[in-house]
Formats: sequence, C-alpha cells, structure tokens
Amino acid sequence: MPIFMHQDTILKATYGEYFLAELIEAQDKENHAVVCEVEGVAVGFMSVCSRVNMQLLHECFDLVLFHGFCVPHPDDVLELPQELSVQGSQDAELRSSSQDSQKIVEEPQEPITPEGRERESIQDLGNLGQVRDTEDTNYYVSNMSSTSISLPEETNYFRPIYMGASSAFCIQLFCIDEKHEARSLDFMDFVFSLFPDKNFCLISLPHLTPEFALIQNFVKIVPFKNCTVEQDLYVFHRAGLLKTINIRLANLSDTSGVENLISTLMLNKSILEDLKQYNEARRDPDGTALQAFVADVAEQIVGIAVIRNEMDIEYIRSHYNIEDFIYFSHHQHEEHGHLYHFALNPIFRHYTKFFLKEILRLGFKSCLYYPIYPASREGKFQSSYAHSLTSALHYLVPVRPRRQIVYPLEKLGINAPSKAVSKELLSYALNHTNRKLTLEPKITVNARIVVVGASSVGISFLETLVFCSHLKFSNLTLISTHGLPGKKLLDTEQRKFLASDHCFNDKDHALMSLCSWVNVVVGRMTAIDRAAKYVVVSQKEIVLYDHLILCTGQQYQVPCPTGADISQHLTNREIPNSSKRRYTGKVPCNHFILNDEEDCLKALTWIRNNSIITEGNVIVYGDTIDTYTTVETLLNLGVRGSCIHFVQPPPTSTITCINNYSVESAVEDALQAAGVTIYREALLAQWNEGENPDPIHSACFTTPTKPFKLTCSIFFSFCEKNVDYETFKALNDACLVYDGRLVIDANFHTNDIAIRAAGSLTKFSNRYYSNEWTHSSFSSKEVGFQLAAAMLNLFDPTLEPVTEPPADLDQLIPMYKGAKIQGGILPGSYHYLHIAKPAILTPLEVQMAQPDFGSEVVTGNAKNGNYFRIHVNKYKMVETITCLSKEAFPTSNYICLFGQHEQVLNNLCARYEDNMITDLYSFFTEPWCIALFHDRFIDLRKELRQILTSKEEENLPSIEQLARQIEDEEINLKEKPRKYLKRVFQETIYKKLVEKSILDYLQYNHYHLPMYAWPGII
Repeated sequence: MPIFMHQDTILKATYGEYFLAELIEAQDKENHAVVCEVEGVAVGFMSVCSRVNMQLLHECFDLVLFHGFCVPHPDDVLELPQELSVQGSQDAELRSSSQDSQKIVEEPQEPITPEGRERESIQDLGNLGQVRDTEDTNYYVSNMSSTSISLPEETNYFRPIYMGASSAFCIQLFCIDEKHEARSLDFMDFVFSLFPDKNFCLISLPHLTPEFALIQNFVKIVPFKNCTVEQDLYVFHRAGLLKTINIRLANLSDTSGVENLISTLMLNKSILEDLKQYNEARRDPDGTALQAFVADVAEQIVGIAVIRNEMDIEYIRSHYNIEDFIYFSHHQHEEHGHLYHFALNPIFRHYTKFFLKEILRLGFKSCLYYPIYPASREGKFQSSYAHSLTSALHYLVPVRPRRQIVYPLEKLGINAPSKAVSKELLSYALNHTNRKLTLEPKITVNARIVVVGASSVGISFLETLVFCSHLKFSNLTLISTHGLPGKKLLDTEQRKFLASDHCFNDKDHALMSLCSWVNVVVGRMTAIDRAAKYVVVSQKEIVLYDHLILCTGQQYQVPCPTGADISQHLTNREIPNSSKRRYTGKVPCNHFILNDEEDCLKALTWIRNNSIITEGNVIVYGDTIDTYTTVETLLNLGVRGSCIHFVQPPPTSTITCINNYSVESAVEDALQAAGVTIYREALLAQWNEGENPDPIHSACFTTPTKPFKLTCSIFFSFCEKNVDYETFKALNDACLVYDGRLVIDANFHTNDIAIRAAGSLTKFSNRYYSNEWTHSSFSSKEVGFQLAAAMLNLFDPTLEPVTEPPADLDQLIPMYKGAKIQGGILPGSYHYLHIAKPAILTPLEVQMAQPDFGSEVVTGNAKNGNYFRIHVNKYKMVETITCLSKEAFPTSNYICLFGQHEQVLNNLCARYEDNMITDLYSFFTEPWCIALFHDRFIDLRKELRQILTSKEEENLPSIEQLARQIEDEEINLKEKPRKYLKRVFQETIYKKLVEKSILDYLQYNHYHLPMYAWPGII
C-alpha cells in the first residue's frame, strides 16, 4: 500500500481503503495478483487478467501484425475475397497476409528444459517473424506521401476477421518501488507462466502517462482513425523474454530467413538485392564497402540491417548540423556509416538500440546516417533514392539542415569551396545516431498534440518539436486542407502566382521531412468539442487532442458583389459599404482565389485546358502584392497584356502593399509597357449583370466617376484576407472568445487552457491595449518557434521551471525581433525582396521624415532593374533592405544582412559617403563579406561579445564595464571615448583573445570559407 499511495491516491479514493486486499482475494483462474520481493519485503505488485475485450480491440486497433491476438483458426478471413479486391490497392497490399504464415506458437503442456522452451517459443512464428510497412505508422507517416490520411475520400478498408480463441491477457494494475524500477521486466517471465496458452501481454495507459521502465519493452499498437478508446495500447510477446538475441554479419545461408522476414515489405526487392550484393562482393557496384547484419534468435532471423561506408561525409558536415552531436575531428572517415535498410521483428523492438550498438561495434563504425528522400510524385517506391522503412527511426535523431551560402563562384575563382561542399544533390532529411547517442534515453511524449493549419506558423511549430533530439513526440497530428506543403507542384514553372514570405520553400520541406514524424489528416476543421477534447474534420471525422494548436491563418475570400446596377450610372459614394458582407452563393467555376500552391496548380491547369493563354480576358481584382505576382505569372505564361485587366478596389489604408514609390513606379511602367489595363478604386458590382454567375462571362464595376463593364474568361480575386467562415463558425460554436480574430493572451492561450493559437488568425486581448500589434506584425517562423518553446515547458524536464512574470510585466505583449520578409517576381520580370523589422506600418515618406530615422544607402535605379536600398537606423544597424532587380539575386544572403551593424559591413556608410560604393549588388559579392552569410557567423558574434563583457584581467574592468563607466561619467577622460576604448582594447589581452577567436572560427569552418587566409596557410 505505501508504494501505491506514494504514486497515486486515486485508487484508494475510488475503490476504498481495502481495494488491494479485495483484489488479492478475488484471484481465480482468470485473475492473478503477483508481487516481487526483496529480502522478504514486497517492492512491486502486478494484477493480471485473461479476460480481454477482443471485439473492442479489433474495432479500434490495427492488429494485423499480431494476428489479432488470436490463435489461428481455419475460418479466419485474412484477406479481401478475390472478387472484391481492387487491383493495385496499396491498403490491400499493406494488410494482406496468408493463413499459412500466421502460425502462432502453442506452449507445450509438459515440462521442458529452458533451452527447449526458448527454441519452442520462437519456432514457426510465421508472420509474427515478419516486418511490415505499417509497423511504424503509429509513430510516423513514411516518406511516401500516399500514406497520408485523406478523410473525404477514404473508405473503410478491409479488416481481417479472426475466429480463433484469444491468445492475450492484460495487466490491470502495476506498481513498483522506484529503487527497483529497472527490474520491472522480471515480472513478465512469471506472469506468462500463469497463462501457458497465452502469447501476448497487453497493457493500456492514458496518453499523458510518462513512459516508465516496463513499458519501454512493449510495442505500441497503431490505432485506427475511428478509435474510441481513450488510452494507448501496448503489447509484449512471450518471445520477447528470450535473452539469446545474437547480432552477426550475414552469410549466404541467411537469405531464405531474411526473405521470409521482409516478404510483406514493398521494398523487399531492394533489401534482397543489397544482401545478395554483399554476399557476392562485399561491395556496391561503385566499389563502396558494404556490410549486412542479421539478428537471430534460436536460429531464426528476426532482423536485417544493411550499411555502407558514408562517402559524402564532407557534404553532410557542410550541409547539416551534425556537429551538434559529434566532434567531427574525433572520428575517422571510415567510421561514418550509411544505414540503408533496417527491419526488425516488432516482437523484439525493445532490442533496437542493442541492434544499433552491435552494428557500430561489429562494423567498426562510430556514426550512422539515414537519409529520407522526398517521395517521387510517380510513387515508384523501388526507385534508386528510396530507402526501406526503418523501425529504428525513433532511435535516431533528426539533424537540422544548415543554411547554405550562395557563392559568387566567378569572383572567387580558385578560392571557391570544393566540389564536395558546393555540389548540388537531391535534398533529403538526415537522421543520425552514434555511440554516445545509443546510451542516451529519449523521453517519449504521448500527449496528443493536434495542429490545425499548415501555415508557416504551424510548420515552424512542428519543426521545433520534431528537432528536439532528446524528446520523442509520438502523437503529432496536422489537420490541413491539402496536407503538408512542399509537394513541388509548380516546380516546372519559373514564376509563382503568390508572393513568398521566405519562411519555408520546397527544399526546406524536403530537408525537414515532417511527414516522417507527423500524422497528416487532410480535411477542414468544422467543429471543436472542448468538453470531449476532439476536433471534427470535414463534418464527419473526429481527431482527439490533449493540446490543440490553431494556426489556420487568414485566406483570401470570394468577394461579395455590391449588386449595384451600372445602367443607373451609380458611383462608389452612392453604394452602401458591403465590405463586411460574406458571399454565400455558388462560387463560379472560372473564379479563383489563390491561397496556396494547390490553388495555383488548379488555376494553371484550368488556364491551359480552356485556351485562356491565346484568347479571353483575364480580370485580376485586388491590391495586394499577390496581384502583381499573379499578373507577372500570367504574362510569363504567354497571356497577352492587352487581355489582362488589373482592377484595384478602393484603398483601405494610405499604405500600399509595396510602400516604396520608386519600386511602384517602375512596376506600373512595366505594366503599361506590357499593355495591361489598370483600373483604380473600382468596386465589384455584378457578375453577368446579376444573372447566374456560373461561369462568369462579364463583370461590372463602379468607380468614383463612372462604372464600367469587362468581359471575363477567368476571374482572380485577391480581396482583403480574412478568417475562413468554416473556421470562424467552429471557433464561435466552441465558445472561444472571438473579436474580429481569435483572442489570445501573451502566452498564446485562448480562453480554453488546452487550446493555443498563433499567427494571423489571432489578436491580443484588449487588456493589453495593443490592438495595433498582432502576430501578423512579426515573422511567422519566429512566432511558431516561440509557440513551440512555450509548449516545451510542459514536456521537457531539462528546462528550468517557468516562473510567473511580475504583475506589471504580465500586461505586456511579447515583441519578436526576427525580420518580416516578402518577395516575389513583379511585372517587368523584376525580382523583388523587402526585409524589414517588425513594426506598425506607416508610409515610407512619413518614416523618413522622423528625426530619428537614421540614413539610407541607395544604389541603382528601380526602372533600370538594379535598385538596392538599405536603411540604417540611428544606432547604425541595418533595419530595412529593399531590392528590385532584373537579375535573380541571392535572397538568403541578403536576409543575413538584417540586424548587422554597418561597420560589420565593411564600414558601409563611410564608404557610401565617400562614393566608393556604386553598386550594392556587386559590393555584396566581394570575398570579404562571405563570412557574413555563414550560418555560424552569429555564434562568432556572440563569442566575441562574451569576450568583451567578461573580466579577463583582475586589475581592469571589462570593455563593457568601461563603456558604462564612460557613459555614467565615472571616468574623466582626456581623449575621446572611442579612442580611449580602442587603446585599452589594443593594449590589453582583449585584442589577442578576439583575434584568436576569429582565426579559430575561420580555420574550423575553412570548408565553407576557403577564401579567407589564416596564419600557417602558406
């Protein structure tokens, strides 16, 4: 009882003070109570029962790997009848199995020796000795996008029917003293002896239960999407008690055993070919050393792994943050291995780490790397880039990709990085383990975290959680209309319809491979049940949650025509304001609102299928930057400018979407040169003169002067963004506080503690008196990161407990410092980029008129296509960057300039004032500035600042302390403060420390920065 009371008092409160005595008294053939003792003192207790609700488990969980926890029976229906099967169905392929392969061992009734029992318990496991593609779908959706769950289209796939008797018992109650928790598995050998006819031990746990020692030896079962059980189900097979697992190099005689093990894998052909190659030559056809390992128990193959030497280790080092996990110089080149295949019988899943350790030991490796390539759009799983699904994935750590420098190779010449660093390979997500990591436990977080909306905020949130190397989030779910972004639907198009915020691009999504860690539900959120904690998707499916994250953002909406009759020659002033009205009619088939790449692909397909390029008028309605990029895309597709009508509604603000007169005038000149007609301050009055609008043949508009009518073949609408009506209705019906947007506090909380929200969907509560500031004012990527940081405080025990802020600080909203970016290709084939600090938008002319504006550095001319503007604030920090160029430029490089001091940019202002800089584009391709674009330059800055703020000499204050003393006039100087500080810096140890730090940085990162010299290079 003290052990129970120490861990939980719920049982006593529910069943009374004598519940344990009653449980022990109730023992019979089906119920047993077991204790473990040390020196006559009970230190653990387990209650087991052989009565299991098999019907409920078959309805709620995918048990095909374990034959439904039943004894094989002749009447079992294990596959879809031939006449009903759909040829080529992936679901049928994943779940099909033959009756002959489903033999489960039956324990003999007579006593046998331990050796005999061991051999018998593993013999003829059949399909229990096979691995399947579905075995890890509970933890991740594989890199094959087809495994995403599509709710609107999914039908109930075939489920096997098991007629045999139950072969499972369950653990009802378990506790053990913390001192002896590591010996929890000792219970299992005894409890299996109590049920000699049972092969499976089950246990169910609430989702939020922390993972304990016993459960780490169990396998988590995949629930069906319509699972109604509120707990996770785990299973342990009798054969898992065997301790004689042996890892060894494969040989030719293992082929048949491996073939039986992986027969249901779609990539079995690839694994068998690599095994054959190893047995024949020990090398790949290209000469790279190859090794194959098998795990065997009682002479039966239960696991297979294939590795080869990693030949692209310099590329990995330069493109991934592998040095977050290893000291690169401590590992020989041949100690890096590439994991090609890893398949292990789920019964022995708890031996995965041991398998990996043995691979490292026997293969003389210290590191293993496993890449996940993006799925081919053709779905050819046997492609050269495809890897087998690996049940070891969650025992590896995902490695963050590194931001790459865009090198001016022509200028650098022989000082450019080596081909091993600068070569372009197919992007992949990298996973890694090493000797040290195999000894470090991962903390499993089973909490059901559901993210609604694949916006940049939502993707950044998921990215931050996934890349927490010491945590394993097993229940991450994304609900999105089109699933995960990054499908490269428009990869053949040079131009994109929509402008970019440069948070994530297709390559970033490939480098993250979120689909490997996140369950994707394709559909729309239509309701939230806060009491039952589930989300309704597409009005019929439910997704349960413990924590709900709302990141749906705002979308362009179908405009609602005012209904004005232009035959009466009405003007805008005579028409009631209808901007708040919602369009409720049928959306015309040739009306398009573009919110994501799927919408763009749909519009592009419609344009090509309906001969819009060669004939027909195109109306683009709106005044956002996306209208300009769409017009440029249409021109680039071949639509004649004279057929494009650019209609701008009356402005709602004095601030334009570009907010730079030089850029705007250049773009307008380009539109006129292309023949595009521009209409200003025009309100949409009617489609098809008030008749059936599907399809749209004409559109009428009113203006401040006279109305006009345009013929129309396709209509693009970019009116003001707003929250989608279905989303609003779901939030409103759930009684979440909504005031134009979803109301949150400074910690992302809505009025429901289990529901958080972020992004343009939200606004801060009125109690902060900061209605001008919303998450829309900040970088979406940073907002998502901060949201994840707030969530990690709930799950990460390595973080210090969060202290409540003082009452006065609780009234302040968080301010983020990351740059707000927008870019795209504007009419005239101008490449446009604007980088600015988060701020309340004001016209550029008003900003420049402020006394503390600072200065600006401008080169080139917008109309000539070489415009580059940098705004330096009064503290000499780069605050705004605007580029407009006819030529493509390295956007990622220029983003690194934001927030830098102008002196770091080689005394930018002084050189500009001396007329030494005539072209900033050329200036930032010079070799001196390459280090500014390096991803670890920020670490160097932090290190140098740490040197200057630390007290390196006992008799002297730090440089920072000296600066403060000068500022406070505590020191009387006979020279200028800057000159004094410079002299102190040079005469003390600080100069040597700074120089050493810089040289160490250049030498350590020489593979990225070979254009810099350091002592000893010659």
